[in-house]
Amino acid sequence: MTGKIPCTIITGFLGAGKTTMIRNLLSHAGGRRLALIINEFGDVGVDGEILRNCGIESCPDENIVELSNGCICCTVADDFVPALEKLLALSSRPDHIIIETSGLALPKPLVKAFGWPGIREKVTVDGVVTVVDGPAVAAGQFVADPAKVAAQRAADPSLDHDNPLEEVYGDQLMCADLVVLNKTDAMGAEAIARVTSDIRGTLSARVQVVPAREGRLPVEVLLGMTAAAENDVDNRPSCHDHEAEHEHDDFDTFVVEVPETADPATVIARARSAAEAFDVLRIKGYLAVAGKPARLLIQGVGSRFDQRYERPWTAGEARLGKLVVIGEKGLDQAGITKALLG
Repeated sequence: MTGKIPCTIITGFLGAGKTTMIRNLLSHAGGRRLALIINEFGDVGVDGEILRNCGIESCPDENIVELSNGCICCTVADDFVPALEKLLALSSRPDHIIIETSGLALPKPLVKAFGWPGIREKVTVDGVVTVVDGPAVAAGQFVADPAKVAAQRAADPSLDHDNPLEEVYGDQLMCADLVVLNKTDAMGAEAIARVTSDIRGTLSARVQVVPAREGRLPVEVLLGMTAAAENDVDNRPSCHDHEAEHEHDDFDTFVVEVPETADPATVIARARSAAEAFDVLRIKGYLAVAGKPARLLIQGVGSRFDQRYERPWTAGEARLGKLVVIGEKGLDQAGITKALLG
């Protein structure tokens, strides 16, 4: 692998804490020049906005490439390869590239792309890190064993075990070189032990599960695995191995524009109610709050919401909030929009 730039793929389900972990990683890069490729499912690049202009010397703005026009695992040739080539062409080449997939991405097709001629000679997959939302899993959102489900479906094709959320979650686990059980500060010891045991039942023996709070782990744990995952794709099973290609038709996403508000708590309460009433997976974006010079970042997973002020509004920028809504196919867009706007 002499001369190859190592790349770490960070995957994980919606709201698991990937972006927070990456920001912490950038702050503790240990002198490494880092570059990022960020992929979002939806038209508003919330995660890219969080990392861009963060002022962290290890990863200047020109080292951040954002892809928001499709899932990276479906647009490898059109989007990922050009993004990678852009970073490789920088005058100051990065020491390490971090790729954050969307919460709905399957990592295996991306790993396979590193075996392509022209790519294989330049970069290698240092490791695939899967971030898991510990409290969500402990609450029973993903209780089925994806390997058992796949075995049952193979044994009896008449069985219908097709749950797209479980398949995405399972594929992300089964492609991992390291699983980060995140948000353990919101879990008890029994829940941590139970969820860790359940995850290990899905993984091969070589994969470790490590606990984390707010994605805080030493850089030496996340980088430098030298897994060369592109040479090991056959040992990373997927629920979609039997398909020629996969689609994201099981999911819907749309953007709701929210006028400037003097009462952000009410908007967040509406978002929480809408998530519960319409079975929304994720609501994320930002609000314009009257009298505040900075945007209010909103991150919601189910009915759990966090918010904080982030970057200032720029000169000439319209003070208009935008919220990305993500859920399974069939979302009531009109009903959710009405609920959010009141």
